[in-house]
Amino acid sequence: MRRNRVFYLLGIMLIFLAAMMALAALWSIGEQDGDRLSFLWAILFTAGTGAFLCALFYPSRREPLSLAESFSLVSLAWLLAGFFGALPFYFYHGFDGTLLDAFFEAVSGFTTTGATVIDDLECLPRGLLFWRSLTQWLGGMGIIVLFLAVLPRFGFKSTTLYKAELPGPVAERFVPRVVETARWLWLIYAAFTVLQTLLLIFCGLNLFDALAYAFTTMPTGGFSTCNASVAALNNPAAEVVMIIFMFLAGVNFTIYFRLFKGDRGVLKSEELRFYTAVLVVSIVLVAVNIAPTGSDILLSIRQSAFQVVSVATTTGYASADFDAWPHFSRALLLLLMFLGACGGSTGGGIKQIRLLLLFKCARRELLRLIHPSAVASVKLDEQAVSEEMLRGVAGFTFLYILFFALSTLALCWMELDLTTAASAVASALGNVGPGLGLVGPRFTFNAVPAAGKVLLSLMMIMGRLEIYTVLVLFLPESRRCFSN
Repeated sequence: MRRNRVFYLLGIMLIFLAAMMALAALWSIGEQDGDRLSFLWAILFTAGTGAFLCALFYPSRREPLSLAESFSLVSLAWLLAGFFGALPFYFYHGFDGTLLDAFFEAVSGFTTTGATVIDDLECLPRGLLFWRSLTQWLGGMGIIVLFLAVLPRFGFKSTTLYKAELPGPVAERFVPRVVETARWLWLIYAAFTVLQTLLLIFCGLNLFDALAYAFTTMPTGGFSTCNASVAALNNPAAEVVMIIFMFLAGVNFTIYFRLFKGDRGVLKSEELRFYTAVLVVSIVLVAVNIAPTGSDILLSIRQSAFQVVSVATTTGYASADFDAWPHFSRALLLLLMFLGACGGSTGGGIKQIRLLLLFKCARRELLRLIHPSAVASVKLDEQAVSEEMLRGVAGFTFLYILFFALSTLALCWMELDLTTAASAVASALGNVGPGLGLVGPRFTFNAVPAAGKVLLSLMMIMGRLEIYTVLVLFLPESRRCFSN
């Protein structure tokens, strides 16, 4: 049965995940009160489960996957990554949370959300801190996209898998073969990570911190090695580097490939210009709003730029307690959680390209009121956008707002205040990180009850996979795949 192929591929993924745990565990060597045993048990359990699935379903390794099975594979892969990625935290004796807390932390890592339930990060050994960062780096460009790039011989070649995981309304391929596209994406991603690491070392960070922050900046993740996030570094030069790379991570990676090939015309992209304009206007507005009379205007600009770019790209770093800022700035940052970055980037949210297309659709409908007989098409970068894509954009946006509203109501039912509930859901669904109120930058998500953590974990996965991929699991076709 073809469903066996799904379990075989999931086994391959778990073996790879165990290898990544082993890489993170290298930082535990030589530490007195380290996390070596927690990693050892997690690696054995993860690799053992993966090997069992591969051996059991090996005869089905070459069977083709249907569309429903491909989407199901992606959703199940992220769920399993969250569960098994939680084991190093859960097995560590210094982790005070439950298995659900560990699952929440791991899902937050892989989906690059950056929300945490760990009250004192600075008490964690370096192995676990690096594992937190590594989960975000692996999830940033996509676990399945990584397998498409490095493990195609095991069967990760499907265009459907690529489309199911890459964010944005269009999973664009800039070379004919999907495997080559995935390799280019990861090459660009890795090159930016190396460059940022070197620049952070030049700014005075040690190798561990430079790697940890580079591994969480490029995926727009936001996990930090310090309780006070980036503010604890007290390093303006490093903040500037992070602002630049957060902005770069929020740009459609197709643009970098085309620039590499000499196509400078991509700099005229409407989405890129819209994204840049939104950030610049937001930075100016927040800087003016938070700057009291006679204050250091350069400090206000730097804090505004950092927080606006961090929230808009859904990175979630904090260089200041923005929950203490004036109401206008807090409201604007909450709005930016919904906007997100560009399609084809590592950022979350609705995506700027969808908002741009919705604006163009609204403008077309306004013109039709005046000219009912006019035939007008929506264009992006001088190319007509199909009605099918516009329907997809409208449907996704509706579902995004619907799940936000329903989840906010659910958290309010659990007796969280409206500010905390709404910002927590916006943060989870947009893969942002800290919110406002009891989940603000000075707090963790421990104020959320257990049922709320389950809900937010699901919202994080749905936000990362852009809702439709997860909803496919509940279609009759998907259920038949695993019941026959």
